[in-house]
Amino acid sequence: MTADRAPRPGRRIEVDEESVRKSLAGLVLTIVELLRQLMERQALRRVDQGGISDEQIEKLGLTLMALERNMDELREHFGLTEDDLNLDLGPLGPLLPRDRPP
Repeated sequence: MTADRAPRPGRRIEVDEESVRKSLAGLVLTIVELLRQLMERQALRRVDQGGISDEQIEKLGLTLMALERNMDELREHFGLTEDDLNLDLGPLGPLLPRDRPP
Protein backbone atom coordinates (compact mmCIF):
# COMPACT_ATOMS: atom_id res chain seq x y z
CA MET A 1 0.00 0.00 0.00
CA THR A 2 1.13 3.50 -0.69
CA ALA A 3 1.11 6.17 1.96
CA ASP A 4 -1.91 7.77 0.22
CA ARG A 5 -3.99 4.63 0.61
CA ALA A 6 -2.94 3.48 4.07
CA PRO A 7 -5.80 3.35 6.57
CA ARG A 8 -5.78 6.13 9.11
CA PRO A 9 -5.62 5.09 12.75
CA GLY A 10 -8.81 5.68 14.70
CA ARG A 11 -10.90 6.20 11.57
CA ARG A 12 -14.19 4.30 11.49
CA ILE A 13 -15.98 2.85 8.53
CA GLU A 14 -19.56 4.01 8.25
CA VAL A 15 -21.81 0.98 7.82
CA ASP A 16 -25.49 1.19 7.00
CA GLU A 17 -27.12 -1.39 9.30
CA GLU A 18 -30.10 -1.91 6.98
CA SER A 19 -27.83 -2.52 3.99
CA VAL A 20 -25.77 -5.07 5.93
CA ARG A 21 -28.93 -6.82 7.17
CA LYS A 22 -30.36 -7.01 3.65
CA SER A 23 -27.07 -8.27 2.19
CA LEU A 24 -26.74 -10.97 4.83
CA ALA A 25 -30.37 -12.02 4.35
CA GLY A 26 -29.77 -12.15 0.60
CA LEU A 27 -26.74 -14.39 1.03
CA VAL A 28 -28.56 -16.77 3.38
CA LEU A 29 -31.65 -16.88 1.16
CA THR A 30 -29.45 -17.53 -1.90
CA ILE A 31 -28.02 -20.62 -0.21
CA VAL A 32 -31.49 -21.76 0.89
CA GLU A 33 -32.87 -21.23 -2.63
CA LEU A 34 -30.00 -23.19 -4.14
CA LEU A 35 -30.70 -26.07 -1.76
CA ARG A 36 -34.45 -25.84 -2.45
CA GLN A 37 -33.88 -26.12 -6.19
CA LEU A 38 -31.50 -29.05 -5.73
CA MET A 39 -34.05 -30.84 -3.53
CA GLU A 40 -36.77 -30.21 -6.11
CA ARG A 41 -34.63 -31.68 -8.90
CA GLN A 42 -33.77 -34.71 -6.78
CA ALA A 43 -37.46 -35.23 -5.97
CA LEU A 44 -38.35 -35.08 -9.67
CA ARG A 45 -35.64 -37.65 -10.46
CA ARG A 46 -37.04 -39.99 -7.81
CA VAL A 47 -40.55 -39.56 -9.20
CA ASP A 48 -39.33 -40.23 -12.76
CA GLN A 49 -37.52 -43.38 -11.59
CA GLY A 50 -40.77 -44.62 -10.04
CA GLY A 51 -39.25 -45.58 -6.72
CA ILE A 52 -41.77 -43.76 -4.53
CA SER A 53 -45.48 -44.19 -3.83
CA ASP A 54 -48.28 -41.84 -4.86
CA GLU A 55 -48.64 -40.80 -1.23
CA GLN A 56 -44.95 -39.90 -1.04
CA ILE A 57 -45.22 -37.97 -4.31
CA GLU A 58 -48.13 -35.98 -2.89
CA LYS A 59 -46.24 -35.26 0.33
CA LEU A 60 -43.12 -34.20 -1.61
CA GLY A 61 -45.15 -31.86 -3.79
CA LEU A 62 -46.89 -30.23 -0.84
CA THR A 63 -43.61 -29.85 1.04
CA LEU A 64 -41.85 -28.26 -1.93
CA MET A 65 -44.75 -25.88 -2.55
CA ALA A 66 -44.76 -24.84 1.13
CA LEU A 67 -41.00 -24.22 1.02
CA GLU A 68 -41.38 -22.11 -2.11
CA ARG A 69 -44.16 -20.07 -0.44
CA ASN A 70 -41.93 -19.54 2.60
CA MET A 71 -39.10 -18.37 0.36
CA ASP A 72 -41.46 -15.91 -1.34
CA GLU A 73 -42.52 -14.55 2.06
CA LEU A 74 -38.91 -14.20 3.25
CA ARG A 75 -37.85 -12.45 0.05
CA GLU A 76 -40.77 -10.06 0.41
CA HIS A 77 -39.97 -9.46 4.10
CA PHE A 78 -36.40 -8.45 3.26
CA GLY A 79 -37.35 -6.57 0.08
CA LEU A 80 -35.52 -8.96 -2.23
CA THR A 81 -36.41 -10.33 -5.66
CA GLU A 82 -35.51 -13.66 -7.25
CA ASP A 83 -32.89 -11.80 -9.29
CA ASP A 84 -31.31 -10.45 -6.10
CA LEU A 85 -30.62 -14.03 -5.03
CA ASN A 86 -29.21 -15.14 -8.36
CA LEU A 87 -25.49 -14.43 -8.12
CA ASP A 88 -23.67 -13.75 -11.38
CA LEU A 89 -20.74 -16.15 -11.65
CA GLY A 90 -19.22 -14.36 -14.62
CA PRO A 91 -18.33 -16.73 -17.46
CA LEU A 92 -20.13 -19.59 -15.67
CA GLY A 93 -23.43 -17.73 -15.81
CA PRO A 94 -26.00 -17.32 -13.06
CA LEU A 95 -25.84 -19.46 -9.91
CA LEU A 96 -29.55 -20.31 -9.90
CA PRO A 97 -30.98 -21.61 -13.16
CA ARG A 98 -34.56 -20.56 -13.78
CA ASP A 99 -36.39 -23.50 -15.33
CA ARG A 100 -39.83 -22.02 -14.83
CA PRO A 101 -41.31 -18.57 -15.28
CA PRO A 102 -41.27 -16.33 -12.18
